[in-house]
Amino acid sequence: MMKKYAGIDIGSRTIELVVVNEQGEVVDFYQADTGFDPITQVHGILEGVVYDQIMATGYGRGLFETAFDDAETVTEIKAHARGVVSFFPEASTILDIGGQDSKAIALNARGLVKKFEMNDRCAAGTGKFLEIMARNLGFTIDEFGLAALAARNDLNINSMCTVFAESEVTSLIARGADRKEIARGLHLSVVKRAAGMINRVSGSGPIVFSGGVANNLCIKQLISQKLNREVLVPETPQMMGALGAALVLWEKVLAKKVSANQ
Repeated sequence: MMKKYAGIDIGSRTIELVVVNEQGEVVDFYQADTGFDPITQVHGILEGVVYDQIMATGYGRGLFETAFDDAETVTEIKAHARGVVSFFPEASTILDIGGQDSKAIALNARGLVKKFEMNDRCAAGTGKFLEIMARNLGFTIDEFGLAALAARNDLNINSMCTVFAESEVTSLIARGADRKEIARGLHLSVVKRAAGMINRVSGSGPIVFSGGVANNLCIKQLISQKLNREVLVPETPQMMGALGAALVLWEKVLAKKVSANQ
């Protein structure tokens, strides 16, 4: 019977699960909100899913390791790199912006991580920051990026701290500033931080954008314009961590089989 290998990415906002077969081909994938009890959500996602082994990544991988006796884990950096390379084999630079953190990753010619930078100490420059700001301006998260794209002028937001940025946005609204231009200013502030991280790890070539924020067309466009580099987005950018975890596990099992047969 063909074996199946699962990768689960437990993020601050969503949980993704990807299952691959013995050829490393995706056969199933699922997504659910993380909620206030991630492990209960994980049990719900896994119920009825057929797999032989599983590997976890994401900020909740430690919780997963505690809750499941046979659990294996992999870092988000390695998981996202492996997932992205399966879509873009020649990838050399990755930008991953998720709900809770953002990462810039440089890869070598073999697709392995050679350098990275990560912001996980505050919400600035993350999906959470964009969600909070969208809510303050009365937009859904999907409307937020489109509104920023439609703005006629750039507007400077001085603070990247969520609390101070909220106060600054409130003041701009009180002064009658255009909501779309405020939205664009907030997007530009996220892009400025992301561009700085990218430049510190990799200076040229296309950038592969992964994570849920990669679905934001404004962020993608502004990064490309600011760095004068092509930005590529996988078909399902939010699944790259789970896919990478599944593939890392699959390759680990294959390596053991090869070693045993030698």
